Formats: sequence, structure tokens, C-alpha cells
Amino acid sequence: MRVSRIMANLRVADVDAAKDFYADYLGLSTEEFNLGWVARYTSPDTGAVVQLLTRDATAAADATVSVHTPDVEGAYAEARQRGYEIVHPLTTESWGVHRFLVRAPDGTVVNVVQHAD
Repeated sequence: MRVSRIMANLRVADVDAAKDFYADYLGLSTEEFNLGWVARYTSPDTGAVVQLLTRDATAAADATVSVHTPDVEGAYAEARQRGYEIVHPLTTESWGVHRFLVRAPDGTVVNVVQHAD
């Protein structure tokens, strides 16, 4: 699989309540999006990025990291071929991403995602 970006998904109780710390204090002041249950913040100076997540709105599990790829269908096929546990099937979500969640052999849940063009 070709990876174009990896970002941490940090579990928080309330995205808006956590915003002050991550956006203001840590300087991740650019809010790329905020769906209420997940929001992404980046630094305009360094490119540092983090996603804050209360609970995944459509998947039964929450991912620890999000891995962006230009070929999510190929990544999905490879994960299945390797016998990895798919915890959320390949889906086009209402917010415009094509993704699936896969469990790494160590138990970590990974969100593999491709943004719609």
C-alpha cells in the first residue's frame, strides 16, 4: 500500500472542550473540519496534525491512527489477502471519504482512508 499521510486519532470526551488545548495551547490552530464527533487540527507553521475523536459515528470500533492512501480499494484487497481482520468494511461515508478499518496483528485499529476527488 502507498501511504500519503498518517495522523494520530486522539480519543477525547468532547471535541469542542478539547479544542482549547490542542488548537490554542499546542498551536494546531487550523480546523480542517469538525463533524462534532471528529475534528482535525493542523499547525499552519509546522504542518503538525491531530484528529480528535469522541466515538466513530459509523464504525463499531475507534481507530488509533488514520492512514491516507491514494488507492483505498487496493489497500482493502491487500488487507483481505493477508488475512487481516476488517472491523469496518470498505464504505463511502456521507462526509466524502472512502475508507475501511483494519485491525493490526497487535490489536491496533487503523482507519485506511481515501478522500473523494
